[in-house]
Parts: sequence; structure tokens; C-alpha cells
Amino acid sequence: MPKMSKKLLFGLGLAGLIMESVVSMPAYAADKVSLFKVITAKDEIVIGLTDADLAQVDGQNAGGVAKLLAAKGSLSVWQYAVHKSASGDLEQAPLHKVGLLANESLRVEPYATPLKVLPIDESKK
Repeated sequence: MPKMSKKLLFGLGLAGLIMESVVSMPAYAADKVSLFKVITAKDEIVIGLTDADLAQVDGQNAGGVAKLLAAKGSLSVWQYAVHKSASGDLEQAPLHKVGLLANESLRVEPYATPLKVLPIDESKK
């Protein structure tokens, strides 16, 4: 077997690490998700909107989301909830799609979380 140089061996090892990290990454949408809390007279939920969703919102903030909801009358969005990842870390993850009705929603506000926010995987509709 021919002798390999240290540089070649290092390069092959580095390439292997990079390939492993690329292959092991989950296949999620590339859009970042912003979380909002929607408060009604009965309860409150946390929803997630992608950058693409927010691009359609006037102002791209909670006020814009409230305006869009009022204008359309209803929205179909992803509800987010805290869950444990495979490694045991807590994270905000999409739970399921829900419908929001404008006449039931009293307030929309930004939702800050110290947890990792997972992107929406549209293949799990």
C-alpha cells in the first residue's frame, strides 16, 4: 500500500467530517421561522410563520399578522409547541396546522423563546 502524506490524510479526514455533517442534517425548509402568540378570549397558542409567509405581511411583525388575519378573516398556520429532541434538549417544534379566525383572535404579539426553533417541514402536512 502506498504511503500517504500527512496533508492528504488530513484533507481526506476533513472532507469526511464535512460530508458526514451535511448528510446527517435534517431535510427542513431553509426559511427561518418567527414565532407569534395569538391570544383569544378562551386561550392562547404559539404559531410559526416562515420568512416567505412574513414577506406577504405588511410590516412583517405582529401588527402585520393581525392586519392580515383581519383582512382575510381566517389563516391556516402552524401551531408550535415545546418538545424534547432526540438528544434530550427542549426545542420549539411545529405541532400541526391550525385555522385562526379573525373574530376569535383578540391579540397577536411576538413570542420570544430561549429554545431552538425548528423550521416548518411542509412535507408533514
